[in-house]
Amino acid sequence: MKKIFLLMLTTMFIVTACSTGSSDKGGTQNTNNKGTNEITAWAWDPKFNIAALKLAEANYTGDKDFKLKVIENGQPDIVQKLNTGLSSGTMKGMPNIVLIEDYRAQSFLQAYPDAFYEISDYFNTKDFADYKIAPTSFNGKQYGLPFDTGVTGLYVRTDMLKDAGLTVEDVRNIDWDQFIKIGKTIRDKTGKGFLTLDPNDLGTIRMMIQSAGSWYLKNDGVTPNLAGNEALKEAFRIYKTLLDEKVAVTTSDWSQFLAAFNNGDIAGVPTGNWITPSIKAETSQSGKWAVVPIPRLPIQGAVNASNLGGSSFYVLNIDGKEKAADFLGKTFGSNKDFYQKLVKEVGALGTYKPATEGEAYKSGDDFFGGQKVIQDFSKWMAEIPGVNYGIHTYAIEDILIAEMQNYLNGKDIDDVMNDAQQQAEAQLK
Repeated sequence: MKKIFLLMLTTMFIVTACSTGSSDKGGTQNTNNKGTNEITAWAWDPKFNIAALKLAEANYTGDKDFKLKVIENGQPDIVQKLNTGLSSGTMKGMPNIVLIEDYRAQSFLQAYPDAFYEISDYFNTKDFADYKIAPTSFNGKQYGLPFDTGVTGLYVRTDMLKDAGLTVEDVRNIDWDQFIKIGKTIRDKTGKGFLTLDPNDLGTIRMMIQSAGSWYLKNDGVTPNLAGNEALKEAFRIYKTLLDEKVAVTTSDWSQFLAAFNNGDIAGVPTGNWITPSIKAETSQSGKWAVVPIPRLPIQGAVNASNLGGSSFYVLNIDGKEKAADFLGKTFGSNKDFYQKLVKEVGALGTYKPATEGEAYKSGDDFFGGQKVIQDFSKWMAEIPGVNYGIHTYAIEDILIAEMQNYLNGKDIDDVMNDAQQQAEAQLK
């Protein structure tokens, strides 16, 4: 389905590009909100993204009659509705504000540039983490207001490390080969794994390659970058070694992933900071966790910082766009006090750099032994290498998932990369 969607999107991009400026169908008019102060927003996850929007409404200092109507949609539903609505050219039924995952944003911005409202004048892009700007802008114009960060860390069970004769310092600022060596020690002395892996979900591969400033696509965001991609080849090698050495516990879905660390089956969780509430959900483990920087790829230029996930807010080019942009600019775009509440009440770590000076970011967390976890994540966020996610992330990942299975079954790594490159070039013309 992802491949079909991308092919459809490419076709619609061509149609849109040819018709730009020829009529008003680009979407500058919509009577949904004409004459009213109510602004609509589409988002997913009522306890995170939607809760953040409602908190923003409560802290908005603009129009006193402003009203925000948040309509919950699953992320796949938002993708489908945007694709259907924007391709129709009428903008009928579209929201004023929409949340889009960073990996997908360029697909929409490049295919439908006239459908989005430029918000460059409503906030200072320099106030946000550098790596978030490329996915949220197009042709030098800023269309997205960066929201949450997917900054990663390595969550570790301090008690399990101790049982294996290790300390937190032994796992700080390591590379993935060192991670494997430590994982073998944990395996031999405790019988526990050091992480989970799902061969049908390559999020770990994404984390690895971005730590080296690399991606599935070249800097143009379009051309596949698989064959000859040193970082990707190295990530595949490490992934296979983690499984072969039984350092990883294999899972097949989200619930198994959660159960692995909540039940104490693994000593480490390398992933995005958004997993913190799920780790803290097992209250019996309070005081037994710490977070250190994510391992880096063992290649020149790689750093102990990366990203997994993250999303941003966009304003559609319909009636009410100025009100919507003003709302975002005066909350998510500039309000340091709001971000303190966002951390405390929602647990959402944004990418607004001035917020890191606030007290909420400096507070220790008893669950993590008093560690200033938010402050640490904020520091690592500033070190994330920026890459161009482009418009084909998931389409290429479909190819790589299949080739990963071939690699795990013994196919030569160079053949894997070359075949993946050929498939990507053939499918994404």
